[in-house]
Amino acid sequence: MDELPIGRRVAYWRGRRKMSQQVFADRLGKSKSWVDKVERGVRRLDKFSVVYEIADVLQVDVQLLLGKDVERRPETQNCIDQVEVEEIRAALERYDQMSAFFQAVPHSPPLTEMRKAVSHAWLTYQHAKYGVLARTLPKLLRDAQAADSAHASTPEAKDAAHLLGQVYQIASSALRKVGEHELSWLAADRSIAVSQRAGDQLLAGLASYRVGSALLALGRVRPALEVNVNIANRLAPSREPAQGDRLSVYGMLLLNGAMAAARIGDSATVRDLLCGAEQASFELGGDYNHYWTSFGPTNVQLHRCATAVELGDGRTAVEAHEKIDQVGFHALLPERRAHHFLDIARGYTQIGNIEKASEMLLEGDRLAPSEIRCRPLAHEVLSDVLRRTRGTPPAPIAELAEQMGVGV
Repeated sequence: MDELPIGRRVAYWRGRRKMSQQVFADRLGKSKSWVDKVERGVRRLDKFSVVYEIADVLQVDVQLLLGKDVERRPETQNCIDQVEVEEIRAALERYDQMSAFFQAVPHSPPLTEMRKAVSHAWLTYQHAKYGVLARTLPKLLRDAQAADSAHASTPEAKDAAHLLGQVYQIASSALRKVGEHELSWLAADRSIAVSQRAGDQLLAGLASYRVGSALLALGRVRPALEVNVNIANRLAPSREPAQGDRLSVYGMLLLNGAMAAARIGDSATVRDLLCGAEQASFELGGDYNHYWTSFGPTNVQLHRCATAVELGDGRTAVEAHEKIDQVGFHALLPERRAHHFLDIARGYTQIGNIEKASEMLLEGDRLAPSEIRCRPLAHEVLSDVLRRTRGTPPAPIAELAEQMGVGV
């Protein structure tokens, strides 16, 4: 895209942000006609101040608009930037690497090395190190695609497909966190097909969970509810004691379905799905990380809070939060706990307790900064907190807002 005129780059990023020309013009304080002329190259952008303002509205680095290489962030900053998103996109676009029909069987790392790399990527995600993960994902995607193609006709074919299915799911989860929902859906959808070749029903079930999450993020709520509930019904344990991994995937599908039902205000379905997930967690007998789900009684408690927030019932969410088993909660991985703090911050704003909402944001930031600083949802919650704070915001919140680029 570097060779495109700046107007075309503006149009590209406006489209990526799903803004109409009118909305974009309103945010810039310009006319729709002005935007149209800029994007068609009829009007030149010859003032840096205007270019910087456009970059700010589009939430991209100004160097991307100018067609120059972006100065990469230092390793200490841990968000996924636009350059890294484009590199992940490029890896997903390499259709020639996905099949030996189109090129010679590529060289790929040994599967033993791939297993270690995939396991490390899962842990990196669950510790909310999104920037670190983003810098490894493009190569991991290419390596996993190459391994899947190279082993297509070998006894290791299912193992290679299983690893690729996992990598697609990691990519889907990370992309959803930073608002790249269409890409998240694409990666999750691919994982379903690859999981079938891997011969693993539970991996395919978990891929369906990722599809449901992406659809929910895209506002496709009823399809999200249907895919989670339908696949959960197919994985429902029989009368015999079920294995932990099956219970975990089944339970997570129910929890995700409950989140979708809450989004459309269907409290009865929310209640039924949460009860089903709770029963599965009791059968499981504790909190585990089977298939990287972090499923168990504590995660069910967290989803009781989250669904209450989605239903607009902040008081119920806060009351459920205060009853959470603290031993189980502190045993969960950082991403899950910080995500919960963000949910409860939303709950506190719903009941007007801005001080406690601020505390929850700060707790989440101390635990897993990327879960708060990198997510568009967290930016929205912090903006709401600042808007409703009387007088000068407390210093810690003001500092967090400055670091996140949220106006005080």
